[in-house]
Amino acid sequence: MYKVAVVILNYNGAHFLKKFLPAVLRHSRGYEIVVADNGSTDDSSTVVNEFFKDIRYLRFDKNYGFCGGYNRALARINADIYVLLNSDVEVTENWIEPVLELFRHYPDVAAVQPKMLTYDDRKRFEYAGAAGGWIDTLGYPFCRGRIFNHMETDAGQYDDTCEIFWASGACMFIRAELFHRFGGLDEDFFAHMEEIDLCWRMKHGGYKILYTHRSVIYHVGGGTLNKTNPHKTYLNFRNGMVLLIKNLPAHAWWKIPLRIGLDWIAALKFVVTGAYGNGWMVLKAHVHVWMHFRKHLRKRKDIDMAKTISEGEYPSLLLYDYHVRGKRKFSELKIKTTRVNFPRK
Repeated sequence: MYKVAVVILNYNGAHFLKKFLPAVLRHSRGYEIVVADNGSTDDSSTVVNEFFKDIRYLRFDKNYGFCGGYNRALARINADIYVLLNSDVEVTENWIEPVLELFRHYPDVAAVQPKMLTYDDRKRFEYAGAAGGWIDTLGYPFCRGRIFNHMETDAGQYDDTCEIFWASGACMFIRAELFHRFGGLDEDFFAHMEEIDLCWRMKHGGYKILYTHRSVIYHVGGGTLNKTNPHKTYLNFRNGMVLLIKNLPAHAWWKIPLRIGLDWIAALKFVVTGAYGNGWMVLKAHVHVWMHFRKHLRKRKDIDMAKTISEGEYPSLLLYDYHVRGKRKFSELKIKTTRVNFPRK
């Protein structure tokens, strides 16, 4: 019997707590529920203390970001399985048990992601995770069910259990021992792509990441930073580059100059379309990365580069397939996924 802790990191999300915590409590009976507050300035503490007195409430002195907040919270929680859950997620009946079955049956599975659908359009896959995360040859992340900003309608095409490259931090089940063994979330990321980095490190260690449709959640998304927010652009371009510096095998470093060139094309596109702030953020992100290059490089020492990684890696350039070949759906990429037999009781 696994000891499970559902941990919700909150920052000024009192309205989400009121809306979504009742379902978490209703569908997670028998498991510990923790709200870790990242120094909120709204009435989050009042909401928890008045309406949800039975849950555990951790309060930090300031906003440590997604990475720092979770690292501090999970260091204080004793569990076998952590469930990292965004405050803007609606969970459903029986959302935990199928995932635990996978952990019981497959000891080499480090993390699992459920099917993630959009809260306001419940038949459409959600941007942050859809049906499991993948990555292309230059490190651009995408999902089964979501390529760039194109989200597919859920018609059962991803009703399976299979290997993926990364599980979304919006709802990630992860073995607690492995979370700590691999150093938790890299706080230099602050937020965005930190879960990809952690999954990549665990895959270097020989572990697998899975997706299963047997657990379903609905995600609002964009509750903290809108997709067009310049600061989010900065985080995405900065963290995307750090992701490669930390995790690419040395023989594949030739990809980094290509990625830099594509980033600069994206910056030019921002400027041409009038999004000057976003264009400037790409420059700022690259300057920051190269000013701290040695710091990021030193983090490679704990990574076992001898492990071969294939599942969840798309060997082609997604930008070309999307913009030139017009591929909008994961199924159109002709990717072969490795399906996993769901354990029978």
